[in-house]
Amino acid sequence: MMKLAALQMKSVGGDIAANLARIEGAAAEAAAKGATVLVTPELGITGYGAGDAIRALAEPAGGPIVQALRRISRDAGIAIIAGFAEREGAAVYNSAVHVDGDVEPTVYRKSHLYGDYERSHFTPAEPATRLFEHQGVTCGMLICYDVEFPENVRRLASAGADAVLVPTALPAGWSGTFITDHMIQTRAFENQVFVAYVNHCGSDTMFSFAGLSCIASPDGQVMAKANSADETLIFAEIDPQAFAISRAENTYLKDLKRV
Repeated sequence: MMKLAALQMKSVGGDIAANLARIEGAAAEAAAKGATVLVTPELGITGYGAGDAIRALAEPAGGPIVQALRRISRDAGIAIIAGFAEREGAAVYNSAVHVDGDVEPTVYRKSHLYGDYERSHFTPAEPATRLFEHQGVTCGMLICYDVEFPENVRRLASAGADAVLVPTALPAGWSGTFITDHMIQTRAFENQVFVAYVNHCGSDTMFSFAGLSCIASPDGQVMAKANSADETLIFAEIDPQAFAISRAENTYLKDLKRV
């Protein structure tokens, strides 16, 4: 079992130091309230709407951004999932990294890029299964639009994930509200996993965000949800054993016919 904290955050576009400082403060607050893992939004380190500056701000997975996150994790005693722009050679990926003190970081690269903005700044990765263990819970990562394709969540669940952690940058509007009100709970229920969907709030110079970060349980219920406007931390206890009855009654993974 683990206690998960989700930071709904208003990033500052292009200001890595300010965004790291905000995450550092949230990590200390979340740890003080008993959380052992903190999830933050998509590209929360660079700011989602940083525009052309994103390529200049991109760093290798072993660069200063990830090293700073590892230090924050060690100091606060909490694992962190954070979104950043990752450079490998000429390619720039929309990535999320899991850091947990001195444990080797796990990096996930977004496979399904959304819209012309993302496609003009990032290279799409091949769909990948990135899992890590945290206090007996097997966790996988996706980023934003990835979770809207049921195949991605099913792939992680089939590989043994108990929880799918999703940094996002969901824009304000009716479709965003539908995703947070219906789709996230459906992904959790149809795969019998927890899904943490962690968004920005407010606006940057290019986008307005929906907020509405949420954590859904395997029985399709909302365990915690933020409002649309404010920076906040939400929390949930992630205990797979507490939903053993739901998994026994809703055996989608076992009954799926492969074609």
